Amino acid sequence: MTNVHPSHPLLDLHPEVAQALAAGAPVVALESTLIAHGMPWPHNLQTARRLEAEVRAHGAVPATIAVLGGRLKAGLGDADLQALAQRGPQIAKLSRRDLAACVARGEDGATTVAATMIVAALAGIRVFATGGIGGVHRGAGESFDISADLLELAQTPVAVVCAGAKSILDLGLTLEVLETHGVPVVGYGTDTLPAFYVRDSGIALPQRVDGPQAAARLMHAQWALGLKAGLVFANPIPPEHALPRERVDAAIARALADAQAQGIRGKASTPFLLQRVSELTGGDSLAANLALVLNNAAVAAQVAAADARL
Repeated sequence: MTNVHPSHPLLDLHPEVAQALAAGAPVVALESTLIAHGMPWPHNLQTARRLEAEVRAHGAVPATIAVLGGRLKAGLGDADLQALAQRGPQIAKLSRRDLAACVARGEDGATTVAATMIVAALAGIRVFATGGIGGVHRGAGESFDISADLLELAQTPVAVVCAGAKSILDLGLTLEVLETHGVPVVGYGTDTLPAFYVRDSGIALPQRVDGPQAAARLMHAQWALGLKAGLVFANPIPPEHALPRERVDAAIARALADAQAQGIRGKASTPFLLQRVSELTGGDSLAANLALVLNNAAVAAQVAAADARL
């Protein structure tokens, strides 16, 4: 059972999400690419359920976002979560460019950061938790491979809680693109950019907040000024789950070489590289990925709750 969003005929709200939004209660968006493409079965379903439970445990309502039968969905029932997880990579991976085609054909799709932000904004959800945003791929000077996530952040007013950008990316150039487009990248309890599996990339951030109240006040100021961009709250992986930078860098270098040798590029790059890094770290990166995304869900729920109080 879903409720059609009153102001958008293509969007269905899960009843729990609809009730929370109507009451001004905190809601946190969650992406579905992590379920379909980010982790193997059955870890992906277990993670999806744990993420929703983590959001609830910290006082907010989870809204996992996907496209099912050509309908935008904000909030999924458990049967839908299970179907997404079981079909996995068979499900289309949707960014901004893919959404309309998926809707027009009445198909199913798992939403990336960019597509999740679009649906969240349509639903009126202001906070979104993910693992790491996309960004500028290494070698982008030749390939021009830059994630649509960055341009989405420039134009869609949603706050994204993440562990920085994925370690496989060129983090310095990713920050430069976000700065060019006026997107605040704010350390959440840190002065440096986290690098997904690694707590500290060594790259200084211009802004920092300490705690959910400060984060919510910054959100309010950003959008009260009429600035349309989203915000990135860069939240480091918990120290007990972080991996040494040297080990991660070595695994990424090997994974990038393997991707080049196999001719893997475009939207296939990130799932391949994350899977290859997991293999090269003996599964430790998968455990780290789970820890950081759960931590981001908890922080996002706290920020959403503070935002609702404001």
